[in-house]
Amino acid sequence: MSQNSNIHLDTKKLTTLGILVSLGIVFGDIGTSPLYVMKAIVNARTEGSSMPFDEYIEGALSCIIWTLTLQTTVKYVIISLRADNKGEGGILALFSLIKNLKKRWLYLIAIIGASALIADGVITPSLTVISAIEGLKIYNPDTPVVSITCIILFVIFTVQQFGTNSIGKLFGPVMVVWFLVLGGLGITHLVDNYAILKSFNPYYAYKLIAHSPSAIIILGAVFLCTTGAEALYSDLGHCGAQNIRVSWIFVKVMLILNYLGQGAWILENFDAVYSGKVNPFFGVMPEWMLIPGIILATGAAIIASQALITGSFTIFSEAMSLNFWPYQKIDYPSGIKGQMYIPIINWGLLILCLIIVYHFKESGKMEAAYGLSITITMMMTTVLLAFWLLKKRINKLLILCFLSLYLSIEIGFFSANVIKFLDGGWITLVLAGFIGVCMYAWYNGRLIKTKFVKFVKLEKYVSTIMDMKLDESIPKFATNLAFFSRAKKGDEVESKIIYSIMRAQPKRADHYFILNIINLEDPYTFTYSVDEIAPGTIFKINFLLGFKVDRRINDYFQQVVEDLIEDGTIPSRSPHPSLRNHNIPADLKYVIIDNVYIDEYLLTVREKIILNIYNFVKNFGTTDFKSYGVSSHNVIVESAPILDHKYISKKIKQVDFRHYN
Repeated sequence: MSQNSNIHLDTKKLTTLGILVSLGIVFGDIGTSPLYVMKAIVNARTEGSSMPFDEYIEGALSCIIWTLTLQTTVKYVIISLRADNKGEGGILALFSLIKNLKKRWLYLIAIIGASALIADGVITPSLTVISAIEGLKIYNPDTPVVSITCIILFVIFTVQQFGTNSIGKLFGPVMVVWFLVLGGLGITHLVDNYAILKSFNPYYAYKLIAHSPSAIIILGAVFLCTTGAEALYSDLGHCGAQNIRVSWIFVKVMLILNYLGQGAWILENFDAVYSGKVNPFFGVMPEWMLIPGIILATGAAIIASQALITGSFTIFSEAMSLNFWPYQKIDYPSGIKGQMYIPIINWGLLILCLIIVYHFKESGKMEAAYGLSITITMMMTTVLLAFWLLKKRINKLLILCFLSLYLSIEIGFFSANVIKFLDGGWITLVLAGFIGVCMYAWYNGRLIKTKFVKFVKLEKYVSTIMDMKLDESIPKFATNLAFFSRAKKGDEVESKIIYSIMRAQPKRADHYFILNIINLEDPYTFTYSVDEIAPGTIFKINFLLGFKVDRRINDYFQQVVEDLIEDGTIPSRSPHPSLRNHNIPADLKYVIIDNVYIDEYLLTVREKIILNIYNFVKNFGTTDFKSYGVSSHNVIVESAPILDHKYISKKIKQVDFRHYN
């Protein structure tokens, strides 16, 4: 996932800087997999296995090589990177590309994939950091690994609020050194056993899967080598397809060399590895290199964690724009578009990471929880990619082959990981399920509430509002009065806005502004349009915003007002003479109208459940005026009835009360 710096990068071009930035941003997760993959593979071998140990290791290495080739190189690097939404990637960006297809259920696929990816963002920092720190046990078996890991995680999450712009510049060079060390260590042991190169033959992978009694467990361990593949696609917008593709060639070579080197070392050090005393990753290092190697591994783990954390911020930000999640306060500590910080998400992730570290205590047990959620994300991405290929009018037979191949691979990996459900996999599935249910309820709750909202033609009320403007018997409420609307049709407005202006409290103003936010598929669209409904009095402002643009409507509206003043549409000074003489600007008030809860007799059982969860999820979000970037000093919050009178089926009758005496 993503981590920006203030480097201004043309992502459409292949550049040396682009490759360097890609190495620092994209490959932290997949690049730290050698810390635990081979150890997990050795542990997956069952007692009394009839397959010779050398064939087992060669088969496992073959599985790794071809998993990296088919899953990462072909699916993500070659195919997925083509499915860019104006330069942006990731499962929610992919959904934005196809959401206009007449397949409404696709939003469920996007929600499942996004929630599983967020769950993966919890386990990855915990596993990578603890795997690196465990290297210290070679020197001192009593090293307090859990405490050190928790301290590092606390520091990583704490610095998010200050921005990571400065340290972000170091990510690329550090990861270059990391990958060169991986490749170099692999070569030093590969030359001792060239026979390990047989692993490039896919037959050995087939032989292991077909003849090993623990094949399903082995696949679960092998899958760990490709868990960072989703980040290749998610970070498309930060680095560009060409830079990612070229840098992946280098990364893949270094990873395979390291895996082969670890495999050769394992065959020469069977007893030490099988006893569980030595992690093969640290075993391939000469003794003098252990401390520098552990420090470098910790740095790479921190970079991988940083990328997953900021990537989670990006996913939640996109989910807010797609109406999958309530709006929350977003900060930009580095002052850079795209590098964001969401406080409630940051501290929530930290708490979950600490719980996971304290629960599992060691990386070997943590591996059981890893991989299960990301296989779900990969399957959902495959389904969405198939529909994207269909939209691009690719031959349906080729799409069927693509879908069959990758669903077969990913269902196989899912089956291999799901057997670890009781050993820890339940944690990420429960977390993903919780987030998914919240997203589902928020999305559908909004639709249910919209169904009961009445929209009216604004032009029907223009004459009344114009008369109100001139009626001095009504105290002036504000010079400039702004309302927020979600009406999709340009000539409509919610009846609750009319109710607020005319009935809740008559609101006389010189200028009425209806602010409408239109979410667009283009991630960085940043424009507005003005419809003058009544000359000099009623204006509808349409903000056309991409899903990657933050919703700081207060700032944007101030710019719109300045433009209207500049072209003479509205006056620049207060209408009150005493203030106008001193060039004081006109006052502005916002009115935000909250809907009253819908009466239950109008709802189905399903709708009642959804709205109850919706109201629970609403607690995660910020207030409406904060989500729009509006300060509370000039905001009026009102409630309005959500019901249209047509839903009231019975009319109460008048009687003479004396008949009841």
